[in-house]
Amino acid sequence: MTAAPATRVDAHQHFWRYSAADYPWIGAHMPALRRDWLPQDLRPLLDAQQIDLCIAVQARADEGENAFLLEQAAAHPWIAAVVGWVDLLADDAPERLASWREAPRFKGVRHLLQDDPDVAATLADPRFGRGIGAVQAQELVYEVLVRGPAQLSLVPAFCARHDRHWLVLDHLGKPAIGGEGEAEWRGHLRTLAAQPHVLCKLSGLVTEVVTPQLDADALHRHMDAALDAFGAERLMFGSDWPVCLLRADYPEVAALVRDWTSRLSAAEQAQLWGGTAMRCYGLQP
Repeated sequence: MTAAPATRVDAHQHFWRYSAADYPWIGAHMPALRRDWLPQDLRPLLDAQQIDLCIAVQARADEGENAFLLEQAAAHPWIAAVVGWVDLLADDAPERLASWREAPRFKGVRHLLQDDPDVAATLADPRFGRGIGAVQAQELVYEVLVRGPAQLSLVPAFCARHDRHWLVLDHLGKPAIGGEGEAEWRGHLRTLAAQPHVLCKLSGLVTEVVTPQLDADALHRHMDAALDAFGAERLMFGSDWPVCLLRADYPEVAALVRDWTSRLSAAEQAQLWGGTAMRCYGLQP
């Protein structure tokens, strides 16, 4: 009997109905993003890459987006999970999380640490710690979004304090690919990866390339560092679509990772292209 093909997952992408007021981070220099991006735009791209499921991740700090993303998931079963937003500093954060947790596809939350004026202060805030504790007690995934080695250096100690459920580093911690700080970033990544409850997304990388042209070798070098640190069983593919369109279209992003994964075993490829995400977010094939 032939085994069923492994489920393939895009573990990081976004949907939105665009308005300038709701998405102030989408500036005038990002015309490709200043429009609606919805499931009907993504499905043909997934089909072309033989990707079965996706995980929709919040793109603004508003619980209204949770409801919007869950509506999309209800209408499109291939949107297998939603990573939403709740104010983790709020006194009622545990209750708010429990309310959203009632939706079967609400699988995680994210706080935009990279934009906080003092990331160290947020991570040390007892209210934030209480919120993360509630996230993990409810077996929700928390996604860590930081930018660059200075912020990444703060993450290992934070993750060590919160080890009751999966934590996921988004976008490899946003290193400046082709720029400065690579050695420092590698060191912090290795320190973080020593914690077995921390996973990592190969996502959002093309928009972190600082050179005018995309450098496949530099991108693959950073993927090599992630593989050395985490192993394929703790890595997952994510397109970061449609944000990736600022530098590359969906087929280009997928090809960059596919070309790199060709050196891996079939079992390792199956983990990175879906198995890790299925296990982390508790997805059904």
